[in-house]
Amino acid sequence: MTDFDYDLVIIGAGPAGLTAGLYAARARMHVLLLEKAVPGGQIIVTDWIENYPGFPEGISGFDLAEKMKLQAEEMGLKIDTAEVHSLNLQQDLKEVVLTDKTLTAKSLIIASGASPKKLGIGEDRYMGKGISFCATCDAPFFKDKTVVAIGGGDTAVQESIYLTKFAKKVYLVHRRDELRAAKILQERAFANDKIEMVWDTVVTGVDGLFGIEGVHIRNVKTNEEKTLAASGCFIWVGTLPNTQFLGDDVQTDEYGFIRADARMQTSVPGVFAAGDVRDTPLRQVSTAVGDGAIAAVSAEHYIENL
Repeated sequence: MTDFDYDLVIIGAGPAGLTAGLYAARARMHVLLLEKAVPGGQIIVTDWIENYPGFPEGISGFDLAEKMKLQAEEMGLKIDTAEVHSLNLQQDLKEVVLTDKTLTAKSLIIASGASPKKLGIGEDRYMGKGISFCATCDAPFFKDKTVVAIGGGDTAVQESIYLTKFAKKVYLVHRRDELRAAKILQERAFANDKIEMVWDTVVTGVDGLFGIEGVHIRNVKTNEEKTLAASGCFIWVGTLPNTQFLGDDVQTDEYGFIRADARMQTSVPGVFAAGDVRDTPLRQVSTAVGDGAIAAVSAEHYIENL
């Protein structure tokens, strides 16, 4: 009979991975959670979360992530810092290839999350020199300056509002003529005199000698082009799944997000997906937590039936 290092290995320590780890540890499974960066995922750079149940006054993303991590560890979850390079997925044996070793497990939960999508407007050249994907991280660098924000969803609008705590003006550029964000966020943005909406417009590039000095935009209806004088450009136009290690065994959709059923089961038996990395109609902390709980229970049932 094959010996396994673990019953379950979880990849990714965002809300989905931490919840899965909490449930697995509580079920007394031999479980390991792997995270290549800092536990918490994208929420650790989220200024304020006000729609997570149980916190009527809201809570910072960092604090919520820390509470989730501590609760899971107190239940007995082991979290290691390691980057997964590839997977070898067999019928009964799942191999997780790290930088210095290979782990074996009976089951896997992939909760590796997603990363901000780039526009190809100079992100690599100007990253840290004016271009950012995180207002919480970088807004203080733009105190009393003008910045451009790109996007129309919840993140773009909420983070634009946060930017106004520091910047003297925020141009919110959106390619459509209405926002997709929740109505309450739209109301706050429209009421904020530091935010100026730039409708039906896309950003085509940025320029500047040592940092950003101008952001080039084009109206998609009139094709009129102009340059906004700005010191920063914040991009929130969607996400891409963190699945570089995945290979071809696990089925994904056309965007690379993992397909999973209601039990979080992927196309490979014993491999489950949870959170932002999977094909899901909503990417929120609350949905990630639900995914993680279901994935852990499904993995437990899978192992019991081996």
